[in-house]
Amino acid sequence: MLLCTALPLRAQVNLPALGDAATEDFGVATERRVGEQIMREIRRDPDYLDDPLLLEYLQSLWSPLVTQARHNGSISADIDGRFAWEAFLVRDRSVNAFALPGGYVGVHLGLIAVTGSRDELASVLAHELTHVTQRHIARSITNSKRQSLIGIAAMIIGVLAASRAGSVDGANAAIAGGQAASIQGQLNFSRDMEREADRIGFQVMTAAGFAPSGMAAMFERLDQASRLNDNGSYPYLRSHPLTTERIGEARARLGTAASRGLTPALGAGNPFEHALAQARARVLMDTRVDALRRWQGLDSERAEASAAQRAADRYASALASLLLKEPAAAEAALARAEALLANNPRQEAHALRQMEFLKAQLQLARGDAKSAAATLAPYAGDGSRASSMAWADVALALPDGDPAIKRSADELQTRVAAQPADASAWTLLARLWNRLGQPLRSLRAEGEAQYALGDLPGAIDRLRAGQRLARSSSAPADFIEASVIDARLRDIQAQYRALALEQRQQ
Repeated sequence: MLLCTALPLRAQVNLPALGDAATEDFGVATERRVGEQIMREIRRDPDYLDDPLLLEYLQSLWSPLVTQARHNGSISADIDGRFAWEAFLVRDRSVNAFALPGGYVGVHLGLIAVTGSRDELASVLAHELTHVTQRHIARSITNSKRQSLIGIAAMIIGVLAASRAGSVDGANAAIAGGQAASIQGQLNFSRDMEREADRIGFQVMTAAGFAPSGMAAMFERLDQASRLNDNGSYPYLRSHPLTTERIGEARARLGTAASRGLTPALGAGNPFEHALAQARARVLMDTRVDALRRWQGLDSERAEASAAQRAADRYASALASLLLKEPAAAEAALARAEALLANNPRQEAHALRQMEFLKAQLQLARGDAKSAAATLAPYAGDGSRASSMAWADVALALPDGDPAIKRSADELQTRVAAQPADASAWTLLARLWNRLGQPLRSLRAEGEAQYALGDLPGAIDRLRAGQRLARSSSAPADFIEASVIDARLRDIQAQYRALALEQRQQ
């Protein structure tokens, strides 16, 4: 009975106290290891979304927040180099974001879809970042243990008292009361951590150059969205403070920020860029045919909408048409979106870039790889992941012998050397090496892609295939690559054995 009451409580705690207890119960190394284990599962989930353009936009907000948190001292030295500090996308329509152990923050596409500006989205990222920097997950585990002990103690005392009085009802009441005390303690603790995340997150986002009004505006948006199914009752039974309460606190901080003369830098003046990211998220979060048909129908004039919103509607229509394999309709919608951007007095380079990358996708869909290469030419060698991935797609569609294939392979090889956990890049690299007649390198890249996804048996299988190929007479001699495969195979096999042993001991 006691186990049944303790375990669900631990699952309900989303956040959480500071001090040595958190480190003792859930140390930095343990938190990072648990986070990596969770991410291995998430990356294999179909709803994990690796969209280079959306990730690039998300990273443009996330990176300055992490940098500012370091500058503020919010990121301590013991977690700075050991946590991942990675934001990722989840294909989900719900308005949500969440922090995981080890510095991972997930963002639902539904959240991007409802935000009205980059400042609103940055406020959520700053909030979740604070959950990581303040080690709320470790603190929640510590508090959960304390509250479970409190609940168990209360139940034991109550049962003893009731048994002396010979009252079965009294014993049941004591058990319920002990459970309620434990639950209430955890709810109070979670609300305190949410308030702390709001307060410190506000400081981080404003110091990073985002508009101070972003957090209050985001809370107001959430409040409007939740009114249909939330009457605000029983605030003392909530793990999060009431949105109206958080709006008031954010407004109070906004007044303080204004008096300090904080001015937005990163958050100002990019309405088209955010609107296009918002449109892309809306389309990708639900790719069923009926949903895509609805987005396709957005390409119409809305007199009440701003130019950025109308451009976003046309961009969404173009992307939906592309996913529906109707490139002609997609190109027409994109041309109308580009016309709106061209007439904008403020030329937004990032918004134009988003449209050009979609144009290259459309040209590839038509089978015109040369036009796609010409469209991407201004962005060649800019060092961005989105550009490297887009160029790889184009290179794979070019005829054999085109020098762009080798250039793309070399560029991706350099990228994965610095970012070995990039499974999508390894997968594209495997295809490029195969096109270049390098089967050994292709098999090694396939193995690394499986390893990055957390599929250790799959990685071992691919590397063994590479080992067999290297030892056969049919493969061209590549002693360096063969040595790398041997070393990686031994390393991954050792990890797999250690993981299997750990699972047996649990």
